[in-house]
Amino acid sequence: MNLWQAFKMAFKSIAMKKGRSFLTMLGIIIGVASVVIMVSVVQGQNKKNMEYFEKMGDNKITVQAYSWYDTNNETGQKLYDYCLSLSNLVDGITPDVELGDKITVQYGAKTLSINDWENGNMDWEKMMHIKLGSDQYGVCNNYQLANGREISYLDVEKTNAVCVLGSGAKEALFDYTDPVGETITLNGQPFLVVGYYKPMDIQYWPEMDNVIIIPYTFNRTMNKNNTIDSYVVKAKSAAATTQAMTLLDAYLSGMFPKDENGNMANGSYYINSDNSSAEEMENASLMQSLVLGAIAGISLLVGGIGIMNIMLVTVTERTREIGIRKAIGAERSSIITQFLIEAAVICGIGGLIGIGIGYVGTMIAGKLMENVFEGMILTPDPMIAIGAFLFSVVLGILFGMFPAIKASGLQPVEALRAD
Repeated sequence: MNLWQAFKMAFKSIAMKKGRSFLTMLGIIIGVASVVIMVSVVQGQNKKNMEYFEKMGDNKITVQAYSWYDTNNETGQKLYDYCLSLSNLVDGITPDVELGDKITVQYGAKTLSINDWENGNMDWEKMMHIKLGSDQYGVCNNYQLANGREISYLDVEKTNAVCVLGSGAKEALFDYTDPVGETITLNGQPFLVVGYYKPMDIQYWPEMDNVIIIPYTFNRTMNKNNTIDSYVVKAKSAAATTQAMTLLDAYLSGMFPKDENGNMANGSYYINSDNSSAEEMENASLMQSLVLGAIAGISLLVGGIGIMNIMLVTVTERTREIGIRKAIGAERSSIITQFLIEAAVICGIGGLIGIGIGYVGTMIAGKLMENVFEGMILTPDPMIAIGAFLFSVVLGILFGMFPAIKASGLQPVEALRAD
């Protein structure tokens, strides 16, 4: 018997008992569909999370450094100078401090109350944030200018009353008009708008667009001269991020030495990178995919047991046929091949149906999750679908092996006596 004949007999056997064949495939169908849907959902979530990190900006290093005795921001100046010496690794450094006191922002007849805790004007999605930054604030935080310019070094040095608006602040104050060259007031003090940024459009993070950036040298007059202790450092690449973090850690450990008890005597510091957070999230998503895939794989194993069970029944039903074939000279390998092909065909058809259901289920899951992840489009990974299909076929062969060997081992005389 050649392979084509074996496949024809397999399809004929399945067609003769459609109901039983479908119920046999059901475990494979559910298992393959579950693998496709679950893994696709996890991959979609991971892709959405990675988009968030991309918009926030890769290779960002967050540095918090605070000295108990720093009254003139000497720590910040030393850190700034040190980062300038790492020009081969670092693109820029900026303070990243938000003003916490109540501030009234005005332009013409429009007024925004910021941090107005007493009167409850704290709509989170519309709330503006006044940030103290350097001339490298946009570079460090992945903002792109839509028009105008960034705060310059001279603006910082001379404490020029200039500002750059995020897209949310620009829209709230100026609607669709160009704000460059216009003047707004912060608590009555005029600030010239020199530029504004393109939208970041990060879901659930409107504060990234609802910002007004002013030179950090206004810390004295607008922030009660509080110590600036939070900075963002932008590295040139992922490799440079790792090197820069190592060098910054060594530099800051020299600024804040530990005493004999292991405690920092004159301050503290902390260094972290968004790259590490992104890697941790990606690893967590991979682990989640593996766990969900393993759970769905249990359905495939249950389906495989069903395949073995039905193939054993088939061997019993076709004992006389097997005896006739062996009596006329059929080899054991021919019998084994026939039953393995039949098991593989059943699992293959079940796998294809499961992939189809998995694709439809993934689209439905994507629609249901649009309210949670705006703009999220779920598309099954073709490699996952192909892998699930091949696994189902291999499963059919593995679980069909025992019935096939049992069928091939029947003695012709005993098989011919069977009813």
